[in-house]
Amino acid sequence: MIEIPLWRLGLSLIPILLVGWISFRWGGGAGSLSVATGRMVLQLFVIGYVLSFLFVIQSPWVTLGVVSFMILISAWISIRTIKEQRWASYRDALLSIGVGGGLVYLLVIFGVIAVEPWYEPKYAISLSGMVFANAMTAVTLSAERFDSELRSGKSVVHARNTSWNAALIPQINSFLAVGLVSLPGIMTGQVIAGADPMEAVRYQIMVMSMVMGSAGFAVAIFLMRRTHSAVAASQ
Repeated sequence: MIEIPLWRLGLSLIPILLVGWISFRWGGGAGSLSVATGRMVLQLFVIGYVLSFLFVIQSPWVTLGVVSFMILISAWISIRTIKEQRWASYRDALLSIGVGGGLVYLLVIFGVIAVEPWYEPKYAISLSGMVFANAMTAVTLSAERFDSELRSGKSVVHARNTSWNAALIPQINSFLAVGLVSLPGIMTGQVIAGADPMEAVRYQIMVMSMVMGSAGFAVAIFLMRRTHSAVAASQ
């Protein structure tokens, strides 16, 4: 695998600077992008060091702790667009991501790859990040769209159905484009690292199924709870 020195890595940030300039001109500022970029770089370097340490530790409690932390944080980030009843929304998001993403995560760990031991950090932590991050994004999209539809005077059922369709657009687009427009991250990484392309394809199919399942289940649970709350509030 080709190593990337820091000065070349810096070149990859040039497009972000240009996007920030456009945001400044068109959006009135680039503060959120600057903060997000800084956090992205810092968090990835930190997690790189942390994972190097965790991969040496073979402890189910450490793995469970890391996965639980991911669920807690992803649920909190997923409701960032919600302005009212944030604690109730966090509870709904936590349940949705934890249960919806957790079921798919368990299926993959114990059924698809059947890794031994199940808490092997290389698999258990890496895959959990994919599962819960995508569930988080889907819940965010559904939450924002659901509230927007209700504010515009649409019925609860209409808001639920519209939010469901909107939340799954990124996953459906990725399904349609894979192999034709894009070579997804895990497949590209494995091929660059020297893995057989056909083996990389199997892993990518697993990941994309995992992403769609976790996003769909999480959104379904979240929208059911939001719909119930909206109906109860209107009565």
